[in-house]
Amino acid sequence: MRIRFSLSRLSVLAFALPMATFMSAGLFCESLAHGQGLGATPTNGFRVPAGFEVEMVHEVPLAEQGSWVAMCVDMKGRLIVSDQYGKLYRVTPAPSGEDASKTVVEPLAVEIGMAQGLLHTKDGLYVDVNGKGPTGAGLYRLQDLDGDDQFEKIEHLIPLEGGGEHGPHAIIPGPDGRLYMCAGNQTDLPAKIDASRVPRHWGEDHMLGRMPDARGFMATRLAPGGFVLSMKPDGSDVELVATGFRNEYDIAFNPNGDLFTYDADMEWDIGTPWYRPTRVNHVISGAEFGWRNGTGKWPEYFADSFGAVANIGYGSPTGIVFGTGAKFPAKFQNALFISDWSYGVVYAVNLEPDGSTYKSTFEPFVSASPMPVTDLVIHPSEGCMYMTIGGRKVQSALYRIKYVGGDSTAKAQYPDTPAAASARSVRRALEAMHRDGAKFDIDLAMRHLGSPDRAVRTAARLALEHQDSRLWRDPINQSLSPQAAITLAVALARKGVPSDQKEIQNSLLRLQWSKLSGSEKLELLRAYQLSFMRLGEGDPELRQKIVAQLDSHFPSPDGDSLVDRELARVLIYLQAPKIIERCVSQMSTANSAEQQIHYAFCLRDAKDGWTDETRKAYFQWFYQIATARGGASFGGFIENIRQVAIGWLSDEEKANLGELVGPPPAPKDPMADLAPRSQVKQWTVDELAKLAQEKKSGFDYERGKQMFAVAQCYKCHRFAGQGGIQGPDLTAASQRFSPRDMLTSIIEPSKEISDQYEATIFQTEEETIIGRVANLNGNVLMVSTNMLDPGNFTNIERHEIVETKASKVSMMPGGLLDTLTADEVIDLLVYLQAGGNPKSERYSQRN
Repeated sequence: MRIRFSLSRLSVLAFALPMATFMSAGLFCESLAHGQGLGATPTNGFRVPAGFEVEMVHEVPLAEQGSWVAMCVDMKGRLIVSDQYGKLYRVTPAPSGEDASKTVVEPLAVEIGMAQGLLHTKDGLYVDVNGKGPTGAGLYRLQDLDGDDQFEKIEHLIPLEGGGEHGPHAIIPGPDGRLYMCAGNQTDLPAKIDASRVPRHWGEDHMLGRMPDARGFMATRLAPGGFVLSMKPDGSDVELVATGFRNEYDIAFNPNGDLFTYDADMEWDIGTPWYRPTRVNHVISGAEFGWRNGTGKWPEYFADSFGAVANIGYGSPTGIVFGTGAKFPAKFQNALFISDWSYGVVYAVNLEPDGSTYKSTFEPFVSASPMPVTDLVIHPSEGCMYMTIGGRKVQSALYRIKYVGGDSTAKAQYPDTPAAASARSVRRALEAMHRDGAKFDIDLAMRHLGSPDRAVRTAARLALEHQDSRLWRDPINQSLSPQAAITLAVALARKGVPSDQKEIQNSLLRLQWSKLSGSEKLELLRAYQLSFMRLGEGDPELRQKIVAQLDSHFPSPDGDSLVDRELARVLIYLQAPKIIERCVSQMSTANSAEQQIHYAFCLRDAKDGWTDETRKAYFQWFYQIATARGGASFGGFIENIRQVAIGWLSDEEKANLGELVGPPPAPKDPMADLAPRSQVKQWTVDELAKLAQEKKSGFDYERGKQMFAVAQCYKCHRFAGQGGIQGPDLTAASQRFSPRDMLTSIIEPSKEISDQYEATIFQTEEETIIGRVANLNGNVLMVSTNMLDPGNFTNIERHEIVETKASKVSMMPGGLLDTLTADEVIDLLVYLQAGGNPKSERYSQRN
């Protein structure tokens, strides 16, 4: 018997303590007969918080009723569902506690289906078709004209070009009486848009260009990407609300009237600096969320984009819903529930007001393996959650999740504060100007350009961009705060004309770099980028002044990796002196592979300033990076960067480099760079906790940073904005865990395992496979068994599975600190406690 498992040497730190309210269901099994029958995941296979239970409502016969992906509650309390590739069905669920055989499922007598969004209101049944439909993809309205409970009238309200898994998706009602719908990035904007809250001058905006996906996926798709529309119930007055999504499947409003979505990643990009994890976005008016193809995805800190309220990790987002109206404890009534199809989990995201937007925490709510969850609804009269699993022709089912515990389920007050309500009021006053013909209050917009609240200053900037720049460009010469000056420069670079460039750049040159915050530095650098990309190559004298302003700060003395990335981008573009030498040095010495790849990418088109030494070091790096692993496109991206750089070489330069520009380096064992160090001691938690408590000062920042890199933590964890995402983000570790907690999680990783990172044991007749289900296709489970090689799956046919159960062993082995000295361990802990910040007060204490 063969055993495949994911207990690779991951990192020094992979802790993720389970949520206190989360109750493990322990081991669960599927019988051999059940596995051979390809049935849906049994209810005893689900893990839910204490007090919740899951009921099977209907196990969908695949051959007759397909695989369900969308759902809504109709005006009579029944469910309407759609097969991904087929019909619509009306479902009358069996009463709670009764056998699922009492559920009634009937096909609707309409020639329409393939919906990934459904909504039933007094105005009719809205069907967002992601397929052919009677007359093509797009939004339809079905109406019952004679009261016979059937739909005789079908209207194609909004035709759309696009389909597949990145096509038209959800349709929901808004608090303003309008309807809102979303579509993925393979969908063209409708032919007729009556208004746009997004200023219509979007572009690709890459200072050093981009490279398409290394596997060619959607290589020709450009901005604006996925989008959100709103409209009147009859389909008129179509308005573009926001753009720049990759593939947001669903949208939801909270009780404050704010819109949210859960947007997808590009899992093939895992391990690259342009990878962005799945994330929850607050969809503010007119915002751009920065999806671009291939290497072009904007980092969330770009001033002309808008970030996330929660970065979840890799996965496949599907249905979302707020718990509003559920008969759940208050915490879950107020949660945003988001579905991850591939990893089989629904998260509860708890949003807390943060100025005019939100901050968040999240925890698993329901999970199983497999659980390809597709949609969620809260039933308004029953107060329970209905959940469908299915999609891609996998086994589908309908479940009911209800609360049976003893906590109060009285209607909860949604979290809010007077300060947050006031900030939202300001933001919405600014957003009211995001429409053609709206009254323009220039004083209000100018007053909030420097707001510390990113959502407010974004709303102010967009208000300006909706107007002719001649109405507001003059304040560029006024005395403004640094943040206001930067935001105004971004607005004018995006909206202005080439003759505005000098004034924009002169206004930015007046700012003192040393007095700017980290976020202001990033936005300043983006403002410079936009001023060149949008308005031209610029005046040579001004270019040199900008170099003088920025050049001495790269690399940054405080090691800010994100600021260094953008400094490199701008200084390479401006051909700063010795910038190639410095970037090659950074590329060779940066702790994380993604940081190194960023410099390699930026240098690929650099033509002047190379020496024999820097050129050799640059091409040697491609052999060193061959040990790294990532998503399916990772290796292709690396080789494409290399080939672009080779294309600029003369024959003589190629000859000097020899084999370095020959055939690409062969992939190496991802474990090859993890040669074990000699054992120092088999440490215990008590020993190290005592030593860490005794040492009060004299901590070595550089050694702590080195230990984090030596242990390969960056391969699986994000820290200070860089690194992998297979494990939890460790940046805020010190805010959640004591040194003893951290040591326990490192030394005894299997003591407590978060359900979010739990592996599953799949037993077949021939082998045991341990890992996490990362994807599904028909009856095939695609299991990730090595977190250092996340793009490589082991496929398992479901009918071959004899038994499945939760693994009691952590995906990270113990003993990882045994090769470190006590001082090295302590410096690593302090580095984590300091959040990677060398200026932390932890380093200010001296012996």
